[in-house]
Amino acid sequence: MHAHADFQLVVSYNPGYQALLKDLKQSTKQRFGALDFQYPTHVVEQEIVAHESGAAPEVAGKLVSIAERARNLKGHGLAEGISTRMLVYVGSLIARGVVPVDACRMTLVRPITDDPDMRDALDAAVTTFF
Repeated sequence: MHAHADFQLVVSYNPGYQALLKDLKQSTKQRFGALDFQYPTHVVEQEIVAHESGAAPEVAGKLVSIAERARNLKGHGLAEGISTRMLVYVGSLIARGVVPVDACRMTLVRPITDDPDMRDALDAAVTTFF
């Protein structure tokens, strides 16, 4: 009797992300099932950010609102939006006493764009909520 080992293979792939460097061949992609992921709803993302960062729920909600505005700019001058991971980082800084506007500028705005006009737009979103 031969032992039969069941195993599953999971591949994580972000189509379009640095596609020129590591795009999968069409024949390779056809060998896997695919799922599309979206950002969580506002309420769910707020809960995640508050829980993971230690930030107050009201602060987490403001951070998610800033991220939602930035995500709307993706493809309109902004290459990438603000990730939930980035919101956890900034929430952690705020929970440790860093001034919210400063924390947002150094962890949300400056890392995602060098364009002065885009920075101004994102800074305005930050000051709208903080």
